[in-house]
Amino acid sequence: MPATPVIAVFDVGKTNKKLFLFNERYEIVWEKTTQFPEITDDDGDACEDVNRLSAWVQSSLNDVQHVAGFSIKAVNFSGYGASFVHLGAAGQAVGHLYNYLKPFPDNVRRQFYDTYGTVSDLSMQTASPALDSLNSGLMLYRLKYDKPELFKQIDCSLHLPQYLSYLITGQCFSDMTSIGCHTMLWDFPNNQYHRWVTDERIDQILAPIFPSDGVVVPKDAGQTYKVGVGLHDSSAALIPYLASFQEPFILISTGTWSISMNPFNVSPITPEELQYDCLCFLQFKGKPVKASRLFAGYEHEQQTKRLADHFNTSADYYKTVQYEPAIIQSLRTNRPDSSTNFDSVKNPPMQESLFGYRNLSHFQTYEEAYHQLMLDLVAQQLISTDLVLEGSPVSRLFVDGGFSKNPIYMNLLATAFPQTEVYAASVAQASALGAALAIHNHWNSQPIPTEIIELKHFANDSVTI
Repeated sequence: MPATPVIAVFDVGKTNKKLFLFNERYEIVWEKTTQFPEITDDDGDACEDVNRLSAWVQSSLNDVQHVAGFSIKAVNFSGYGASFVHLGAAGQAVGHLYNYLKPFPDNVRRQFYDTYGTVSDLSMQTASPALDSLNSGLMLYRLKYDKPELFKQIDCSLHLPQYLSYLITGQCFSDMTSIGCHTMLWDFPNNQYHRWVTDERIDQILAPIFPSDGVVVPKDAGQTYKVGVGLHDSSAALIPYLASFQEPFILISTGTWSISMNPFNVSPITPEELQYDCLCFLQFKGKPVKASRLFAGYEHEQQTKRLADHFNTSADYYKTVQYEPAIIQSLRTNRPDSSTNFDSVKNPPMQESLFGYRNLSHFQTYEEAYHQLMLDLVAQQLISTDLVLEGSPVSRLFVDGGFSKNPIYMNLLATAFPQTEVYAASVAQASALGAALAIHNHWNSQPIPTEIIELKHFANDSVTI
């Protein structure tokens, strides 16, 4: 029996490191997952163990080539962004894979903005909220002035997804999905590196930009598969939708963050949008995608713990609560508000929901209180998503991740967007699948299947949010 042609995709998250084999119909036919404990960097802060990660990628690819029944035709990578791996002149990793939550020195931050412009101006030019270490370009600036001896050792700095590719190809490339995602490296109006990057000669340690949908050959001449250069995981997760739908849409990807992504909004980012935690990133074809972030998943987690304590239930009791339009209508008519001024909570950056200010003793049941929590979260989601919806011809809104499985959230969202078709979307391992689809033409002679995304429509029930 002939071996099944497959693509191997490494999907490297902060917690889980995964390897998948997809067949030509983009079905997962083999997978494995592992986790590594973090180590500490030279400042004592937690960070990824880059040496252990590197060894795992190389050994896993070697192992999977010997799994019976499969023939690997291509390899690609998706990984978390905002993190650089630095290579020395001999091609070895130097320093650490610093955590994007690493505290940023006040003096270096002040020096940067004093030299190159205000936070507002630089954020608008680079479509990046000022996020310190989460702006990966600023981490390179920091190394130059805070760790000059280490900086002198750097021959090339690669974002993590491109480093994973380097492990297999031995070739250094940059990719637009990594460069263009809240790095402060890219000048969006001029479509080039920002002036500060060239002034500081940072561009000299950045690898040449390679097409995100291109491939290179592995360094092992005996291998016949092709290798992608890797993609930022957020951009990769959008690719299955871009491949499946031609009509304009918004994708709300929900997890700890709820990220609204609109690939069809080409308007420049505004100061108000930046205040509300909007940004632009570049998708795999190099086009800008306007996105807004809301800390809704984290807020949901915190508030359901509060509800469980108050009503003496299990932490996940909310999963049993069914959508009840009558409760929503009752809350709209007789909402038990406290005397708190909620207007301040609606102001940017909206990191808290109104629900955290409500007195739980005003609710008779857990179910009633939970419906109010979802009302408050969806009210915030409406504000956040409207920022990227405005001025673009969107006809569909897709929700994937945790909230897509929440019937209360989905029904309220359909009510909040009455002119838009709202769907819960389910796609297995979207980031890994996107990385596979990005290089489809280089390994797969079959057409892209039409059913890679499962949809469930939610109709507007006319209950006012």
